[in-house]
Amino acid sequence: MSKKILLATTGSPASFGAARVAFQMAKRYGAEIIVFHVVGLPTKAYSQIVKDVRTGDEVQVDEDYMSWVEDELKNTYAKQIEDADAGKVRFILTTGVPQREILRAARSEDVDLIIMGASSGGADHIDYKGYTGSTLQKVAKSAKCPVMTVHRETAAYRGGFSNILFCTDFSKQAMHAFNYALNMAKECDCDLTLFHALDVGGKVLAQNEIEDRLIEARNRMRGLYAAQAGDFGKIDIEAWEGVPYMEIVKLARERMADLIVMAHHTREISTDDARLGSTVEQVILRASCPVVSVNKPDKVA
Repeated sequence: MSKKILLATTGSPASFGAARVAFQMAKRYGAEIIVFHVVGLPTKAYSQIVKDVRTGDEVQVDEDYMSWVEDELKNTYAKQIEDADAGKVRFILTTGVPQREILRAARSEDVDLIIMGASSGGADHIDYKGYTGSTLQKVAKSAKCPVMTVHRETAAYRGGFSNILFCTDFSKQAMHAFNYALNMAKECDCDLTLFHALDVGGKVLAQNEIEDRLIEARNRMRGLYAAQAGDFGKIDIEAWEGVPYMEIVKLARERMADLIVMAHHTREISTDDARLGSTVEQVILRASCPVVSVNKPDKVA
């Protein structure tokens, strides 16, 4: 279970869902939470003039300005801070390129989980564009710990995990994601659903072939994943045909999943070169619960 959480926030409404989940997780599981905010980008090297990441305005950064921004964040999250465990909330503010500073802070603080919104802009912006923000893309690619994304403020998280949905394409990266999902399910004593979506988008397959492939997928999940669960018996296995992200979102809704866990990408390429997979992107944009992408095995145990 995550004992140290980095909440990377802009303080804007796009981050409210991520903040709500981060504070609830920290309170329920006794984790420390670091509220991390990048104030802006220096206009020149070592300049004290920065471009605010939220407004785009140029501002003079000094001790008073940083104190004011921290007070604004504390006011924004006043209710969550009031409900949090005393001494387990810290604020870190800095200037720089957001993804670079988030990754640097995650390493230096040795966090177990990064939680962030899908975009620094509004929800309408991200839905219109149809892809996740560049900051999330770069953080998810390089982070040594899992990255949880909360796109909607109304994400179905009720303060604890009761049903985790793990989605696989049987890649090497998916095994790292499974290890994270299994450990979470064991520690939270919750249900774990293993799921594979047989991609039939744009294909015409005979029904017998579809059913044979679904049977094969269920057997592979039993052999690859369920066999590693030991005496943990709260596992279910599902395989459906369809467009993968659609089937994942539908099953998550049907099972009232609290968390979806997926591999960061699905191709057998270097994790340092891989972009967040299109299926993961679409699930993040559409899911009604938090989504965790796992890129590397460093901190999934």
